[in-house]
Formats: sequence, structure tokens, C-alpha cells
Amino acid sequence: MEKMEESNKKETNVKRQKGGMITMPFIFSNEVCEKLAVVGFNTNMISYLTTQIHMPLTKAANTVTNFGGTASLTPLLGAFIADSYAGRFWTITVASIIYQMGMTSLTLSAILPQFRPPPCKGEEVCQQATAGQLAILYGSLLLGALGSGGIRPCVVAFGADQFDETDPKQSTKTWKYFNWYYFVMGASILVAVTVLVYIQDNFGWGWGLGIPTIAMFLSIITFIAGYPLYRHMDPAGSPFTRLLQVSVAAFKKRKLTMVTDPQLLYRNEELDAAISLGGKLVHTEQMTFLDKAAIVTEEDNVKSSQAPNLWRLNTVHRVEELKSVIRMGPIWAAGILLITAYAQQSTFSLQQAKTMDRHLTKSFEIPAGSMSVFTMVFMLFTIALYDRVLVRIARRFTGLDRGITFLHRMGIGFVISVLATLVAGFIEIKRKQAAFAHGLQDKAHGIIPISVIWLVPQYALHGIAEAFMSIGHLEFFYDQSPESMRSTATALFWTSISVGNYVSTLLVSLVHKFSAGPDGSNWLPDNNLNKGKLEYFYWLLTGLQARKQRVTTEKGNNMESRTICL
Repeated sequence: MEKMEESNKKETNVKRQKGGMITMPFIFSNEVCEKLAVVGFNTNMISYLTTQIHMPLTKAANTVTNFGGTASLTPLLGAFIADSYAGRFWTITVASIIYQMGMTSLTLSAILPQFRPPPCKGEEVCQQATAGQLAILYGSLLLGALGSGGIRPCVVAFGADQFDETDPKQSTKTWKYFNWYYFVMGASILVAVTVLVYIQDNFGWGWGLGIPTIAMFLSIITFIAGYPLYRHMDPAGSPFTRLLQVSVAAFKKRKLTMVTDPQLLYRNEELDAAISLGGKLVHTEQMTFLDKAAIVTEEDNVKSSQAPNLWRLNTVHRVEELKSVIRMGPIWAAGILLITAYAQQSTFSLQQAKTMDRHLTKSFEIPAGSMSVFTMVFMLFTIALYDRVLVRIARRFTGLDRGITFLHRMGIGFVISVLATLVAGFIEIKRKQAAFAHGLQDKAHGIIPISVIWLVPQYALHGIAEAFMSIGHLEFFYDQSPESMRSTATALFWTSISVGNYVSTLLVSLVHKFSAGPDGSNWLPDNNLNKGKLEYFYWLLTGLQARKQRVTTEKGNNMESRTICL
């Protein structure tokens, strides 16, 4: 009998040994197809809106950034659902199906002529899309944004879930997973901005959108097929709810006198067990007004066997979770203007490229939407150089395993981003000078005899800046967040991207409105960049970034952001 029990235990242990590298192809297939669809369309989206839907340039630019902002905001919703109710697997699955619906609808609108306005005829004013046609477009984009919201915050964390960090043999594989994740993501983006954009420009939007739509469908089947192999983590409750409970409890007890000994604050290992697998958070002396949420009063009745009312009393661990999130605030905000500047690659930089000579050889012309390939190449090259060379050199001077601090890494990215928009302004001046020299200033769609290679520096600098700033940003959130909030931290990273896109929309709208002259002139004209002052807009971004960098550095130097765990 004892042998049978031992045998059953062994079988149970074997059954529990799921996850590992064998699950990566199933998970990565979903991420690859999501990136192919999102990036493949976003990169060239402004061309679709202006040439197929016939939107004015500024309206199209704002539609691009609004979509990007919404798609980067919905991860908060996806993280909430995954952590509170559904778990990561089912959140990714349902979100992928929603995304599939959006891509299918968008593909049909590109194929069926009744879903878009008729083609332009000669020099006639193009007929804009009807309300019904715009409704189909916006509905498709909304479904795509909702789908991305469930995929983005969960895929990274779900992949990391497949490795048991308590096992020394698997903990090192977790970081290998992150390296592979970034590599696969970068490779899929490269394919999107080259192959898919080329197909869109040369074979039509039906093929350009249909291919990632079919790939997404196959990836859903593949992802679900891997279900028996995955390690599944049960939802531990929403971090957002816990943060709100601490805030409410602290407000209710705001008039209480703070205890003299932090050891008197409320702790409950059983209550925090599910959210502190990596250890409890240590009490810190910052923001002590929040500690009042952990002061025990007679009304709290903690001696009963039932859990306390968390809207009145919280543990030290939960209070420290909120403190950790608040400490991240200045760093979270630091990435917003970088994304605002970066977003122009999909709007005005792309429009610049469309007016320039894009022939790399006599027979090959690079699509305007594929110019972002230079951003991706320089970003991936910088990541490799940083990891293999720069970190080792910096380590000799700083003594830090990572070479430099997260704050310094993001600061370097900021400086390079400022340089990128500064350079972009001078390149725009040169582009317009060439247009005037050849009498093409009135030809909105004329090709100016100046090589598109002139735009490479601004694209390359944005890629280098992203390698420092954006990846440092994400690493900061992952490293500094409590173990119980890492998927939520990923969602917070995406919200900074969301806000950056919305700031771009607001900035473009304000500049377009207030730079309009009585003679019809405008910094950002709707139809003809040659008559605008796009360089002024780039330099405005330069000034705003420089100002933000100085303020963030001052706050960052005074902020202790390290979360200490036991």
C-alpha cells in the first residue's frame, strides 16, 4: 500500500512538471503573428488612411496615434481580467480571437470596394469615406486594440510562468526566455516593416492584410494546442483592487496618530501568501501616511478567524505594493515624450519619405512604410552592442552587474531622442530646399529628386534611443515592481506608450490649429508638406523633450526606487 502511495506521488510530480522551453514555440507563434499584424498595418497605416480612405493628413496622423494610444491603454484592462478572473492563458486566447475578428473585418474592408470610397480620378478632389465606411474602419481598429490589450501584458508574463524561479536550474532559463522574446519580437517587426509593407504597396492591401490575418488564425490554433504543456498560475486577485483598498483604508484612518514602532503594523502571512511567493515586502519610511492603512484599531477586529475588511485594514506588504507603484511615477512619465517623438515616424516622417526618391537601385524602390526598418536594425544592433560590449566596459567603472543604472540608461536614450528630432528638423529643411530648387513646391504628390537615405539618420537615432530608453523603461518596471505585480507593471509600461500617442494627437491638433495663417499657411498642412513648417514642429518636440529630461533627472536623482524583498 505504501509503495502504491509513493508511486502515485511520483506520478503526480511528473504530471506537475509542465512548462519549460518546449512551450516557447506555442507562445511565440502568438506573439509573432500579433506583431506582424499590428506593426505591418501601423507602419503603413497612414498610407492606407490617406490613399484608400482619403483622409486629410492631420486627421490621418491623429487616427494613427489615437489607435496606437488606445491599443497601448487596453493592456490595463487585459492585466486586470487576467489577474482577477480568467488567468493569463484564457485572457490571451479570448483576446486573440477578438483580434482575429478585427483583422478579418479590416481585411474585408480592403478587399470589398463598398467598404471604402472610390479611387481618386486624376486631379479631382478625392471622395472621402462615408460614415458607414468609417464605422467599419473604427470598429475594426477598436477590436484590434481590445485584442492587443489582452495579448500584450500577458504573453511576456505567461512565458515567464513556464519556468519555476525557485528551481536554480530553471531560474537562469527565465532570462534566456526574455532574450529570445526580444529577438523574436524584433525579427517579426523587421518582417512586418519590410515584407508586409512591400506586399501592401505592390500587391494591394487585400494581400497585405490577409496574410497576417491567416497567420493569426493559425497561431490561435497552435497556442491552444499547447494547453496540456503549459504551467498555469491561478489568478491571485487584481493588483488594482489591492492598490485602491490601501488608498481607501489610508484615507479612512488619516486622522489616526502614526504608531511609533513599525512592527505594530498589521501583518498576515496567510492573507498575503498568494501574492508574496517571492517573499514579503519590507516596510519603508517613505510615504508614511499610507502606513495608516495598516494600523490596527478595535473596530478592525483582527482576532476573529475571518479575514479583515481590506477596505479598512491592510497588511504592510500591500501598503508597500502601493508605495512601489507611486515611486515608479516619475520614471513612468519619463517615457511619454519619447513615444510622442517616436510616433512621428508613422506619420510625418513617412509622409516625408513618400515625397523623396526611394530607389536604392535602378530596379528596387523601398516602400515608404519600410523606412522604419532602419529604426529596428539600429535598435537590435544597439541592444546586442549594449549587452555584449558596453555593459562589460561600464561594469569596470561602476561595479554594477548591469553596467549602468536604469536611470542613466534612460537618460542616455532621452539625449539621443532629443538629437533625433533636432536632426529631423534640419533634414526637413534640406528636403524642402530640394523641392523649391526643382519647382516642385506646389506638387503635393511629386517625387523630389533627393534620396530618401537622408532620412536614415533620424530613423536610426530613434532606434538607438529606443534601445536605451524603452527597454530600460520596461526592465525598470519588471525589476522594481513587487513579484505579485509584474504583469501589471508590463501594463503600466504600455500605458506610457498610450499616453505618448495621445500627447502626439493633442500636440498635432494644437499646432495645426494655432499655426494656421490667414493666407492658408500652416506648419502642418493637410495636403502639401512642401508648403508647411514641419521643421518647426520637430524642434518644438526637441524643446519639450529637453525640458522633460531635465525635470525627470532632478526627480529621479532624489528618488529611491529600489524595492527591497525578503
